[in-house]
Amino acid sequence: MSSLLDGLMEQLGPSVFKQMGQQLGTDKASTAAAVSTAIPVLLSALARNAARPGGAEALNAALSKDHDGSVLSDLTGAVSGYQRGPGGKILKHVLGDRQEAAAATIGRTSGIDPAKAGALLAMLAPIVLGSLGMARQTKGLDAGGLAEMLGQERQDMQKANAGIGGLLSFLDADKDGSIVDDVLGMAGKFLNK
Repeated sequence: MSSLLDGLMEQLGPSVFKQMGQQLGTDKASTAAAVSTAIPVLLSALARNAARPGGAEALNAALSKDHDGSVLSDLTGAVSGYQRGPGGKILKHVLGDRQEAAAATIGRTSGIDPAKAGALLAMLAPIVLGSLGMARQTKGLDAGGLAEMLGQERQDMQKANAGIGGLLSFLDADKDGSIVDDVLGMAGKFLNK
């Protein structure tokens, strides 16, 4: 697994997973499966966006302005108050018009309802950006360093041989700039292995 992905999964921990499950009305296993799919999808989308002209600069500016990592100090609070949080706006920037397709993919791969997967994405988006913001600060990254770090994260996830890494190896297989259509097309093949 990648270092950002590892760190995020460790930070979430049992109490946060429990809170997410309560918010979504999902059991522990389904919640964990959905989270382990959703975070890599968000990280990969961020990496793709940062690789576009001006994308890394826009992400760097957003992180310095609004996502310093402070959300990580109260993850259960962020999860329980996700409907009032910035998750929806973040998803518009990160996934654009592919939000529903991403939710459907996550729902299909984890066995939860796509609407619940969409809510999970809204919960996780500020947490993922908070983690990126903290990494940016602690490593002293500029826009180029941020894009490089995200690109490396994406490569690390694609190289992983098990779990979500296998799914991510197919992301943007058709090189159209969108990972969601590729995840949708390959999720069934991944789950049947």
